[in-house]
Amino acid sequence: MRRVWEHRYVERLRFTDVVVVILAVALAQYIRFGEIEITVATKSMISYATVSVGLAAVWIAFLAIFRTRSPHVIGSGAEEYRRIVSATFRLFGVIAIASLLFRVDFARLYLAIALPVGLLGLLLSRWGWRRSVAARRRRGEYQTAVLIVGSRRAAVSMAQQFERSPEAGYSVVGMCLPGYEPQRDSVLVEGYEIPVLGDEHSVVEALEASGADTVAVTATEHLGDKGIRKMIWDLEKKNVDLVVAPGVVDVAGPRLVMRPVAGFPLIHVEKPQYNGATRFSKTSFDLLFAFAVLVVISPILLMVALAVKFTSRGPVFYRSERMGIDGKPFEMIKFRSMVQDADEQVDKLLVQNESAGGVLFKMREDPRVTKVGKFMRKFSIDELPQFLNVLKREMSVVGPRPPLRREVETYNGEVRRRLLVKPGITGLWQVSGRSDLSWEETVRLDLSYVENWSMVGDLLIIGKTVRAVAGSNGAY
Repeated sequence: MRRVWEHRYVERLRFTDVVVVILAVALAQYIRFGEIEITVATKSMISYATVSVGLAAVWIAFLAIFRTRSPHVIGSGAEEYRRIVSATFRLFGVIAIASLLFRVDFARLYLAIALPVGLLGLLLSRWGWRRSVAARRRRGEYQTAVLIVGSRRAAVSMAQQFERSPEAGYSVVGMCLPGYEPQRDSVLVEGYEIPVLGDEHSVVEALEASGADTVAVTATEHLGDKGIRKMIWDLEKKNVDLVVAPGVVDVAGPRLVMRPVAGFPLIHVEKPQYNGATRFSKTSFDLLFAFAVLVVISPILLMVALAVKFTSRGPVFYRSERMGIDGKPFEMIKFRSMVQDADEQVDKLLVQNESAGGVLFKMREDPRVTKVGKFMRKFSIDELPQFLNVLKREMSVVGPRPPLRREVETYNGEVRRRLLVKPGITGLWQVSGRSDLSWEETVRLDLSYVENWSMVGDLLIIGKTVRAVAGSNGAY
């Protein structure tokens, strides 16, 4: 059952958190002092051994206070990491304020070592546990059995999203839909038949029949206020979780704020922040990250450039017009992976386009790709020069897929929101299937990124990109 594995998983997280914090504090004391009995300059001298024990205990307490091991955030999403970062920085902020107020002279190097080492260790340990959980979920373990309640269309859409993200661990075991017909009703989702166990008023009976431990409600207009209130009261006795889809497509995270107004719990949707401090922080990260990557991979860039130059005629780099932020054109730089006159052959190959939407041009076996180019594309090596575009502030490390002019000319008002931010070297489209995605799915992922982007989300995407590239899935 979910409660059993969740409890065990939380206990393992608690154990690794304690180990990481103790090791970080002990390492900081050892590097800074090398001895145990070092004292802090206060009116009554205190040894740093005592300080280290106290710091570790308070750090662990802060992780608990900020609910970094809450079952509602562990295992997926950026919230778990955000809470760990918030708890750690607030703890050290409190220490800094306390040292000023009480005139305690802490060794700065001691804290400067403990903070980054402990924070990095906590984040890496959670990442490692997540990989383990995701692997188990793909094998059908660590599942949360879900009963979906709502209109047929909304319920099917929700079930499809759960099915496409097995690492989330949500397994739909039944539905309650308006217009339920006994002995006849079922829904086919991604090749799986999901039983319909009643209408929107039969949730309690459906729970007993399906064994679900979570009820997901979507499109609540059939239930009404009284129906939802009654469902909440009924589920309180069953020890079953209730989640409600707000009905705002691809808007999530910090943009959704619950505000009680006149006795009603209203969800306020904040406007996406593309300017000011958020844009400055993203640009600063892009420039620093791109510069660091280019320095590290410079030997690889040189070897690839020589391979391209000596295996086929034409320039080393391929420059292609792309549309950037606000629809401004720029030249995107890539290693040339095709023959020299590849662009002139597009019209002849359009009839073989494998893109489902028809807007993009994709061919799994493109005759224009060179042998070296095929290898580069498999591992996205041809994309590496785009870090130069990042330094030129034309692209971001993470963002929507950079579109062609002919693609932008087909955009409607909704799709044009992709142009509100800079295109990225990687993005949700890169870590969710790459070239295997349909046009509609690519657009949905890009719009989701534009609506909800955050620095923590960018870091998660970068980490997933490394795995996607190493696996070479969907690359051709």
